[in-house]
Amino acid sequence: MPWNNNGGGGGWQAPGGNSGGPWGRGPGGGGGQPPDLEELIRRLQERGREIVPGGLGNGRVIALIAVVLVAIWFATGFYQVQSNEQGVELVFGKWVETTEEGLNYNWPVPIGQVFTPTVDQVEQFEVGATASQSLMLTGDENIIDVEFVVKWQIADAGMFLFNVEDPEAVTLAASESAMRQVIGQTALATALAEGRSEVEQKTRALMQQMLDDYGAGVRIREVQLQNVDPPSAVIDAFRDVQAARADQERSVNEAQAYQNQIVPVARGDAQRLLQEAEAYKEQVINDAEGDAARFLSVYNEYIQAKDVTERRLYLETMEEVLNGMNKMIIDTNVGGDGIVPYLPLDQLQRGTTTGSGQ
Repeated sequence: MPWNNNGGGGGWQAPGGNSGGPWGRGPGGGGGQPPDLEELIRRLQERGREIVPGGLGNGRVIALIAVVLVAIWFATGFYQVQSNEQGVELVFGKWVETTEEGLNYNWPVPIGQVFTPTVDQVEQFEVGATASQSLMLTGDENIIDVEFVVKWQIADAGMFLFNVEDPEAVTLAASESAMRQVIGQTALATALAEGRSEVEQKTRALMQQMLDDYGAGVRIREVQLQNVDPPSAVIDAFRDVQAARADQERSVNEAQAYQNQIVPVARGDAQRLLQEAEAYKEQVINDAEGDAARFLSVYNEYIQAKDVTERRLYLETMEEVLNGMNKMIIDTNVGGDGIVPYLPLDQLQRGTTTGSGQ
């Protein structure tokens, strides 16, 4: 990443460069040979004689030159920070402030120094290239092989340059530590399937918290899981276990579907039986109430006219009993005078019916 040092002298251009840096090695020398001071004073004296009649004394010329040089020196303290940069101000080699985009001012060199690193560039690194990095223990005490990518960028250039000696190494260590902690709280099946997104989010949040505690000046943009698998030595056995679990889940789903089909039908039949029983109950009660009401009405009539009621009940009963039977009337008190002592009513009825048909 590019580093710019404003305010005179060469700046730290890259970690490990040879132009100086923020850890002990001061900024390099300026670019080019400085002008000859005596020649500059002589030219200014000649210029002063032309402007001011009678010329200037050596003391006045030197004072004027000093004022001009001091003004120029102070003017070199202005510096511009671009939209993709942050300004890191140093005074006597100590970091004092981080500035944002725009025109800013700091003490000129050699009192002050300014770095303007680029902070909008997103860096990334991969974790899990070796077994020591990738093999982790899950929450249910299984070993899992995890490879993931971390994307990060500079959040505070001052913290990034001066709070930790090697920010990238600290970020790498924090990522591995955070992932191990999150995996250690997650079951194997969850990490392999539906829990991947949750693992990524928890790892990112934990990494950011750790780096903020260190004051590393790093912002974690994203954590992406690449490969999450069991160790290669047991992957075949693991796949058999996964297949058995899939069969178990399928059987459970089929049983659940059958239950969902049978239970509503049984509930419907039970409800129908309850409704039929309720209807039968109402019918029996209504019939009983009707019979009771009819009996009471007959009883009331019987109280008012016993003889008539008894006669009517007898005739109605006999009508019901003799209805549809062959009937013959025999009067034992009849005798002589040619009167027949019995009357075959059923034969007479059939004869009458036959005659009317003819």
